[in-house]
Amino acid sequence: MKKKYILPLFLVFQIVFLKVLAFIPAFVEQWYSNGLYVYIAKISRTVLGKVPFSVGDLIYSAAIVYAVYWLVKNRKSGWKNLTLSILSFLSVLYFAFHFLWAFNYYRVPLFEKMQIRRDYNEEDLLQFTEKLIVTTNAIHFKITKDKNKKVTVPYSQNEVFMMTQRGYDLLAKQHPYFSYSIPSQKKSLLSLPLTYMGFGGYLNPFTNEAQVNDRLPMYSFPNVVCHEMAHQIGFGSESECNFIGFLAGVSNDDLYFQYSAYATALRYCLGTVAAKEKTLFERLKLKVNPGIIKNYRESEAFWKQYDTVIDKAFHAFYNQYLKSNQQEDGIDSYNKFVDLLINYYRL
Repeated sequence: MKKKYILPLFLVFQIVFLKVLAFIPAFVEQWYSNGLYVYIAKISRTVLGKVPFSVGDLIYSAAIVYAVYWLVKNRKSGWKNLTLSILSFLSVLYFAFHFLWAFNYYRVPLFEKMQIRRDYNEEDLLQFTEKLIVTTNAIHFKITKDKNKKVTVPYSQNEVFMMTQRGYDLLAKQHPYFSYSIPSQKKSLLSLPLTYMGFGGYLNPFTNEAQVNDRLPMYSFPNVVCHEMAHQIGFGSESECNFIGFLAGVSNDDLYFQYSAYATALRYCLGTVAAKEKTLFERLKLKVNPGIIKNYRESEAFWKQYDTVIDKAFHAFYNQYLKSNQQEDGIDSYNKFVDLLINYYRL
C-alpha cells in the first residue's frame, strides 16, 4: 500500500472505533477519563499554565494562516493529491483531538455517575424556579443592599481566575471527582471573533487552556470561568459543565461567585418555563429583583451588538459538532443543565 493512503485510512478506522467506543462508557471512564487523561491534563497545564497569554490561540491563528498559504501553494497539485493531503492532515488532527481530550465525550454520563434522575414534571420545574428566585434575590440584596440596583463585580478578570480555585476546592470535599488542580485559565486573544461567533469561552483541547472571552459582562464572568474549568477536568457535555460550573460557583464562599452561578441558573430555568408557558413565566418574572433583570438586560444588550450572520453560521456549525460528539440535542444540550439541577436538589 502506498504511504499516502495510510493516514486517510486511519481516519476511517478512527471513526469506526469511536462508534464502538460509544457502547463502552465504563471503559472510557476507568482507563481514559480517570486514567490516561489525568496525566495528559496535568502535563499540559503544568507546562502552559503559568504562561500569561493563550498559547492555544496563537497556535490556532498560525495554523489558519499556514492553511491558507498551503492551499494557495498547492492548488495546482491535482484534486486527488490535494484531497489525500488534506485527509492525512485531518487524520492526525482527529487523533490528537481525541487522545488529548475528546475521548471524554464517551465517558459515563453524570446522571449515572451521581445517580441523579433524568426526568421531572412542570410542577417540579415551577417549585425549583420559585426557590431559585428566592435564593438569587437574597444574594443579590446582600451584595447591592438595593433590589433595584444591578450587580457590579469589583474584581479584575485575573482576580476572578485566581478565586475560582476556592470554589472547586470546596466542591471537591463533597464530590472528589470534581477536584481541580494546576490552573490554566486565559483571557482569549481571539475574544472579538469569539464574541461575533456567540461564545463566552472554550477549552482548547490541544493545550488544555480554559479560554474565556474577556469582553463578557463581568457579572457572568465567574460562571463562565467555572464552566470552562469543568471541561478541563474531563467533562465534555455542555449541560454537565454548566452543572459542575454552577456547583463550583455556589460552593465558593464569595458572594459574587454565588450570584454569577445562581443568576445564570435562574435565567436557564426562566427560559425553560417561558418555552412551556409564557403566562407563568411573566408571573415568575415579577418576583425577580429588578436589579437581576438589569443584569440580564446587560447581557442581552452586549450580545445584540454582535448578532450577525456570523453568529448564526457558527451556531449551526457548533450544533452539528455537538451532535457528532455524543450530545444529540446539539446546542439545546446546554438546557439539559436544568434537568440535572432539579433532580440533584431532590436527592
